[in-house]
Amino acid sequence: MTALPPCEISWFSALCDDDYEFLGVPDAHLQSSWAHCRDIVLQAETGGFDNILLPSGYALGIDTTAFAAGIAPLLRRIALLMAVRVGESWPPQLARQIATIDQMLGGRLRVNIISSEMPGETLASAPRYARTVEAMHILKTLLNGQPLDHDGEFWKLKVDPPRLRTVSGKAPLLYFGGLSPDARDAAAKGADVFLMWPDRQEAVAAIIADMTARAAAYGRTLKFGYRAHVVVRESEAEARTAADRLLSKLDAAEGAAIRAKSLDSQSAGVAAQAALRENAGDDGYAEANLWTGIGRARSGCGAAIVGDPDQVLAKLDAYRAMGIEAFILSGYPHAAEADLFARHVLPKIEHGLLMG
Repeated sequence: MTALPPCEISWFSALCDDDYEFLGVPDAHLQSSWAHCRDIVLQAETGGFDNILLPSGYALGIDTTAFAAGIAPLLRRIALLMAVRVGESWPPQLARQIATIDQMLGGRLRVNIISSEMPGETLASAPRYARTVEAMHILKTLLNGQPLDHDGEFWKLKVDPPRLRTVSGKAPLLYFGGLSPDARDAAAKGADVFLMWPDRQEAVAAIIADMTARAAAYGRTLKFGYRAHVVVRESEAEARTAADRLLSKLDAAEGAAIRAKSLDSQSAGVAAQAALRENAGDDGYAEANLWTGIGRARSGCGAAIVGDPDQVLAKLDAYRAMGIEAFILSGYPHAAEADLFARHVLPKIEHGLLMG
């Protein structure tokens, strides 16, 4: 059997009010706060994860860029994958913020681009993603230290790069996800790492093939990442019991309200997660060890890899064999599940920070 190349293993810090012991049952101790989200990041660093996603939402939780700047001096090794909402940012200022936080981290910042609207704004898909492509171009130009002369639909800028540079002197990797045709085209034009939510393996393979072809049409290549929840226990039976326990206090109406509250609740990716859940078996499993119950109480990433350490490892290795080079994992509660994954699975994986 051919050895698999190393992959990046990231965890998730719940900045957007997304941490529970029982899904759909708010817990004041797990609500997003500086202290709680800080502790998740420190747990992930202690556990040996390579990177950690800091999500971003306008209405939910705490500010991502401010949190990244606050946590950076406390970290020794782990990287930060800072989500930024394009619709809320002026790209030259964002470039300076990115360079500053990257300096604080010693060069360990990555950026998750979110094709968001401005709060209070409604923008159709095509122009919203066109704006995102412009933003990625502006960020890369300035962070690569090049002067910018940009005459776009959304920004018209002629500006020198900021004096402050990233540690590498280059733009950090830009992670990006989305399944609509507009989103896929935007990723092919400007992203470095294309992120996917859980799906059946044949669907994942089809997305990788499609995105590889789209990027090639622009003379580019993409790396691929996979965002999923995980429930790992010493036996499969224990893992399934733990998964069922997460839903044991969920009110169906409350779950629907949580899904609807998310800013991305109408996206093509969310629709795909709903279809995966609706077509799963009676036990909620869409395929072996891929459980869709999580999606009953959250929008966005709605499925978990559930099993014993060998089963979870085999699932990750199957994705790696398909071309996935980065994983962003999470579980409930986030700090506790990070510890379980770090002890049971992480030592069995050859992993390290994804490089450009």
